[in-house]
Amino acid sequence: MTKRIFIVEDDASIAQSLETHLTQWGFTCQIVQDFQNVEQEMLIFEAELVLLDIYLPFFNGFYWCQTIRKSSEVPIIFLSSADENMNMVMAMNMGADDFIAKPFDFSVLIAKIQALLRRSYQFGQSNLETVGDYQLDAHENQIRSSEGTVDLTPNETKLLLLLFQGAGQIVSREALMAKLWESDEFVDGNTLSVNMTRLRKKLSVIGLDKVIQTVKGRGYLLEVTQNED
Repeated sequence: MTKRIFIVEDDASIAQSLETHLTQWGFTCQIVQDFQNVEQEMLIFEAELVLLDIYLPFFNGFYWCQTIRKSSEVPIIFLSSADENMNMVMAMNMGADDFIAKPFDFSVLIAKIQALLRRSYQFGQSNLETVGDYQLDAHENQIRSSEGTVDLTPNETKLLLLLFQGAGQIVSREALMAKLWESDEFVDGNTLSVNMTRLRKKLSVIGLDKVIQTVKGRGYLLEVTQNED
């Protein structure tokens, strides 16, 4: 299910860039409109993660972080060019979950967002994802269908999980690489291609390889409508 990210950034170009990139990676985003009512807008949007700058009109990010924490445990990541240690310490003391200094790499930002969302929301939730006749069990590292069961490696599960969650949409190569980075391994484009080739071969025994499409220059698409006899 798509996660909702609320962007609190007064630099319009940075805010728009964040919205564009995050939307491409499958998130639903909203940029704050009224800097005097940040918390209210966040609650109405039902944000599941907040990206928060320090220097803002009317009240700074520290104020809003502390205010939000009085009523919500939503994950908060500070994004700021003010990267002095004192600012990082203050951010954490106010209740932030992470701090990323500008300028930042979008791939690193995505990896941190995914890791924080996983820690915040995965516990106690179902580890099962279903598309068509296929059911992915992320906890057991298995995929099942009427054709049988296939055991997966943790990295293969991560790749399939992202494809299942974005079924019917193109999942970018960058998003898939960022997912693998969660294991602290260095992953480049060639490594991803090797992983996908190996995964497809393994999935051929249940026919799932046929519905994982390569979209040249963009990523991969999982398209399953119904089980074919």
